[in-house]
Amino acid sequence: MRLFTTSEAAEYLRLKERKVYELVADGAIPCTKVTGKWLFPQSELDHWLSSNLMWLNGTKPSYPMPIVGGSHDPLLEWALRESGSGLATLPEGSEAGLARFEHGGIVASAIHLHSLTDEGDANVETLQERGSFHDAVLIDFARREQGFLVASGNPLAIATIGDVLTRRARLAMRPQGAGAQLLLLSLLHRAGRSLDDLAVAAAPCPTGPDIAQAIRAGRADCGIATRSVASAAGLGFVPVVWERFDITVRRRDYFRQPLQALLGFLRTGAFATRARELGGYDITDAGTVRHAP
Repeated sequence: MRLFTTSEAAEYLRLKERKVYELVADGAIPCTKVTGKWLFPQSELDHWLSSNLMWLNGTKPSYPMPIVGGSHDPLLEWALRESGSGLATLPEGSEAGLARFEHGGIVASAIHLHSLTDEGDANVETLQERGSFHDAVLIDFARREQGFLVASGNPLAIATIGDVLTRRARLAMRPQGAGAQLLLLSLLHRAGRSLDDLAVAAAPCPTGPDIAQAIRAGRADCGIATRSVASAAGLGFVPVVWERFDITVRRRDYFRQPLQALLGFLRTGAFATRARELGGYDITDAGTVRHAP
């Protein structure tokens, strides 16, 4: 968290320093006093500014595109279509989608982040660490079963990342920053190995279904994706982890009709039925807020 002194806060807000002191005296600006000095968290100043925006007569605020970016997921893709939310999807990976969301290009982003040690809650921690997400809300979509997609019958008897390495199985990769790729890096880190130790199949696969296609076409022996992708493609699946799959939105957009239509749909019987049919989902808390500013 970046902290401004009074003079730095005045420069950041383009105000006179005396005016900043007046705002402090009136209790009108977020600040804290440490060892006799006033300090101003940048993230709180940003929130204070955005919360006090005023619009001139005849003007309207600009809103992000009605798109849910980030990670691809078959159940989410179906829910966006069937909910009548009017929201489109732009699957490009967790980190790429989060960056686009951070800069206001899309209204929401689906994420399933993993740290190298895979301890804690990477989705929540990422939002907490960046001041630019001071008004971001994290919504539970599902817990998903993630693992290795393999050919039917698992001919290479792959059970762990160690098996992928020792048997020189051709691994279909996801793009850098994709949640499945972050999980792969975590598995390698915990095994004391690196990407250089893998037998990598050709170009990265944009989504889980692309991983499945590479295996079905014989271009790869395995790759990381969800159980639902494996089931839809008729491939074998080796479970590795249950992970959090969340949607992040700005607080101002959370109550708007598109997001509310989607969230309402997550509580329907049709959504529960589809999740069971696809397999590998726990939707117990779907639609609940996991993190809020």
